[in-house]
Amino acid sequence: MSVNMNEFLGRTKSLLRKRRMNREMAEELEFHQSLLRQRLMREGLSQSQANAAARRTFGSTARWHERLRELWQFRTLENLFRDITFSIRLLKKSPGFTVIALLTLALGVGANTAVFSLVNSLLLRPLSIPHGDELAVIGMDRGNPDLIYSFPIPFFRALESKHDIFREAFAFFSEGMQVRGQSANEDIPGALVSGNYFDALQTPPILGRYLTPADDRPGGSPAGLAAVISEGFWQSWFNRSPNVIGSRLTIANTAFTVVGVMPKRFIGADPLHRPSIFVPLSSEPIIDAPQDMTQSGIHSWWLTVMARRQPGVSLEQVNAALTPISMPIIRETMNDPPQAALLEQAHFHFVAEPGARGFAYIRAFFRKPLVALFCMCGGIFLLACLNLASLLMARGAARERELATRLAMGATRRRLIQQLLIESLLLAVAGTAIGLAIAPLVSQSLATMLLSGGSADAVSPDTSLDLRVLTFAAISALLSTAIIGLIPAIHATSGSLNEHIKDGQQAAGPRRRNRLQPIMLASEVALALILVVGAGLLATSLFRLFTSGAGFNPKGVVNIALSMEKQPLDGDALMRLYQQFGEGLSHQPGVTSVSFARIIPLTHFIWDEDHSRSGGAAHDLYLNAVGPSYFQTMSIPIYQGREFRWNDTVSSGRKIIINQAAANLLFPNQNPLGQHLLQGEKKKDFEIVAVVGDAKYDNLRTIAPAAAYIPITQFEDKKPSFYAVIKTTGPIAPLAATARALTTRLAPDIPAPALTTMESIVENSISTERVMAMLSVFFAGCALLVTGIGLYGTLAYNTSRRTSEIGIRMALGAKRSGVVALVFRSNAVIAACGLAAGLAAALAASRALSSFLYETSPRDPWIIISAALSLAIIAGIASLFPAIRAARIEPIAAIRCE
Repeated sequence: MSVNMNEFLGRTKSLLRKRRMNREMAEELEFHQSLLRQRLMREGLSQSQANAAARRTFGSTARWHERLRELWQFRTLENLFRDITFSIRLLKKSPGFTVIALLTLALGVGANTAVFSLVNSLLLRPLSIPHGDELAVIGMDRGNPDLIYSFPIPFFRALESKHDIFREAFAFFSEGMQVRGQSANEDIPGALVSGNYFDALQTPPILGRYLTPADDRPGGSPAGLAAVISEGFWQSWFNRSPNVIGSRLTIANTAFTVVGVMPKRFIGADPLHRPSIFVPLSSEPIIDAPQDMTQSGIHSWWLTVMARRQPGVSLEQVNAALTPISMPIIRETMNDPPQAALLEQAHFHFVAEPGARGFAYIRAFFRKPLVALFCMCGGIFLLACLNLASLLMARGAARERELATRLAMGATRRRLIQQLLIESLLLAVAGTAIGLAIAPLVSQSLATMLLSGGSADAVSPDTSLDLRVLTFAAISALLSTAIIGLIPAIHATSGSLNEHIKDGQQAAGPRRRNRLQPIMLASEVALALILVVGAGLLATSLFRLFTSGAGFNPKGVVNIALSMEKQPLDGDALMRLYQQFGEGLSHQPGVTSVSFARIIPLTHFIWDEDHSRSGGAAHDLYLNAVGPSYFQTMSIPIYQGREFRWNDTVSSGRKIIINQAAANLLFPNQNPLGQHLLQGEKKKDFEIVAVVGDAKYDNLRTIAPAAAYIPITQFEDKKPSFYAVIKTTGPIAPLAATARALTTRLAPDIPAPALTTMESIVENSISTERVMAMLSVFFAGCALLVTGIGLYGTLAYNTSRRTSEIGIRMALGAKRSGVVALVFRSNAVIAACGLAAGLAAALAASRALSSFLYETSPRDPWIIISAALSLAIIAGIASLFPAIRAARIEPIAAIRCE
C-alpha cells in the first residue's frame, strides 16, 4: 500500500477517534517532557529548574498539539467544522437577525421552488416511459401563428400508415365513460386510444396484455370489444382480483372484456388526465352514441396525435419527410377541392414537435401566467437576497474591529472571507430547507386554484420534489450564498488594517465611505416598487373584471348535470322526463324557479351558427338551448316578448329568442319581435318571440356577444343532455339529495347527477387572474415588509456605529430635531433614488402585463402613484425609528462609550 494511502487512512481513522488521539498525543508529549526533566535532574538541576528548562525547550504545549494535529487531520475539513461551529454561535447570539434572515430566505426560496415545481410539473417533467425522447407531438400548420393539435380521424389514419417516417403513430382522446356499477351507471375517466398507443408508449401491463391494432377495428377483435384498466380501477372495482382478465365491463350499455391492467405509474400520454379505462378508438360510436365523430370524418376535429420516431431519425428529418406528404393526405381524405385549395394556398403541412412531456391542451393556457409568476418570484428572491446582503454588510461593518484584530494576529483575508461565507451558507441552507418543506404544499394549492377553471376532468399535476426541483433549490441556495455572503465578506475584509483598528466602533466618516450599501438599498426599493406596481395593476384588473357584470345574477343558481345519452328514452318522452324532473325540483323548499340549458355560461363551450334575415347578410350568433323560465332563473331581463314554453315544439313552429346585441346587429332601428331568422346552410326559419339582455357567454373578459336561444323542445339531438338550472335561497345539500332521488326514480340508468354552483363557475372562470392577483398582492406585501426591515436594520446598524459622533454633535450644541433630520436624511435620499429608478423600471416592465389586464392601462397613473406613496411611507417609517432612537442618545454616555 502506498505512503499516501496509509496517510489518508490514518487521517480518516483519526476523525473517528479524535478524543483517543488527543489523549495519546498529550501522553506522548508528557512522556518526552518527563524524560527531559529526568536527564536534567541527573545533570544536577533542581526539580523547579528542570521543569522550567523543559518548558523552555518544548515551548507552548498548545502549539505542539496544533502541529501534531496537522499531521493526522484533514486541515481543510477541520477549518470548515470550526467555521460552522463559530458561525452557529454567532447566529445564536443574534436570534432576531437570524429569524428575520431565515424567514426572508424561506419566503424567497420557497416561493421560487413552489412555482418552479408547478412549472416543472406542467411544462417540463417528461412522461415516465422508456425512451420518451423519441416521442413527437403532431400538429398542423395552416399559416396561423398557433398550430392546430385536433385531428379528424381520416388525417390520423393516413399518418398511421406512414411507417417509413414513424415507428408508430398513435392517437388518443380523453373522455368520461358511463360504466355500469352495482346499482346504476357511473362516470369513470377514460380514454379512446388507437391500436398502437400502448406499443408506442412501451409500458408493459402488470396483468394480461394491452390493446393492439387487432382490437382497433369496428366491432373489435374476433373475441369482441376489449378494454384495458388502470391499477387503481382494478383495486377499487375488482379488489385486485387475479382473475380480472376476461371479466366483463358494461360501458355505454355495451359489454367490453378486460384484457389487461396497467401499472400505477402509467398515466398515458396526457399528464393532466388519469384514465381508469382505455378502449379502442374504433369503439367511439358506441362510447359517444348517439353522436358519431368517426362517421363525421373530416367534419369532427377531436383527436390528439403523437408518434414514436424511428431509431436514429431526428425531429428535423421527420419534419422534412412530413412536408411533402401533407397536401396529398389532404386531397385524399378531404373530398372538398375548394377547401383543399385554400389549405394549399396557406402552405398547410404537418409539423412534429418534441413529445417527451406528452401533450395537454391546458399547457397553452397556463404557459404565460406561469412564466409571469416565476418572474415575480424571481423578483422577491432577488429582493430577499439584496435585503440580507445589506444587513450583513452593516453587520460586518459593526464587526470591523474584530475582523481587523484577527487579521493583525495572522489570519489571512481568504480565511476570513471563508468564515463569513460559511455564515451566509448556513443561512442559505436553512432558509432553503424551510422553503423546500413548504414548497410542495404551496405548489399543490396553486395547481388546484389554477386548474379549477380548466377541464372538468383534469387532475392536479404531480408537484412532488424530483431531481430537477432539488437541483433548482440547490442552485438557489448557492446563488443566495453568493449574493448575501460574498459581497459583504469582500467589503468587510477590504481596506487598510490600521484604519479598521483605529475606527473600531466609530463612524467611518470620510476616510472609508461604503458606497455599495446605498446602491443595494436603492436597488431594493426600486425592485419593491416594480412588484407593488405589478400587484396594483393585477388587483385592479381583477376587481374590474369581477365587477364588470356577467349579464346574469349567479347568486343562488345551482346547475345539475344530467347525462341522458345512454338511457332508453328520446324525443317527446325524454322531454316529459325533463319536465317531471323540473317539477320535482320546484317543490323543494327554497327553490324559486327551475329551468334547463344545453350550455352553462363561462364554461368555455361554444356553439355558433350563421343567422340572417330574409335577403340579408349572414351574421354569426352564439347559441344555447334553454328551457322555460330560464331567463327568470338566471335573472336576465326580458325587454320584449315572452319566455319559452313546454309546448314550443317543432310542430308549433320554430321559435328563437335573441339578445340585445343580436337585435342591434340584425335589426338596427327596428322592432325584431315577430320577425324571422334563417339559420345555417339549411336556412331553417325561426320566429323571434323575445329580446333579452346581453349576457357573457364563454368568458368574462370579452363583451357579451350577439347570441340567440332556442327551446330545448326543438333541440335536434335524439337524446340530448341538459343541465337543470335552479334558483334557490336554501342550502344545496337537500337539493342534491332530491336530485339523486329523482334520477333514481325517473332515469335509473344515468349516472348520479353532479352539482355545481354558478358562483363557483364564475370564480373558476377567472382562476388564473385570481391566482396571479392574489400572489402578486402577497409578494408586494412581502416586498414592502422586507424593504422596510432592510432599511430599518441597515440604518439601525449604521446609527449604532455613529453613537460617539452623535454624542459629540449634541455635546457641541446640536438639537435633537437636527439629529433626527440628519439620520432620517440618509435613508430618505436612498429611498428617493430607489423610487426614481423603480418608477422608470416599472413603466417599462408593466408592458409585460398588458395581456393579463382587463380595462386597466399598464401605465395607470393612480396605481403607480399609489404604489410609490405606499413604498415612501414604509421607507419613512423604517427610517424614523432609528432617527428617534439616535436623538435620545445622551452625550456623556456616548463619549464614555468612546
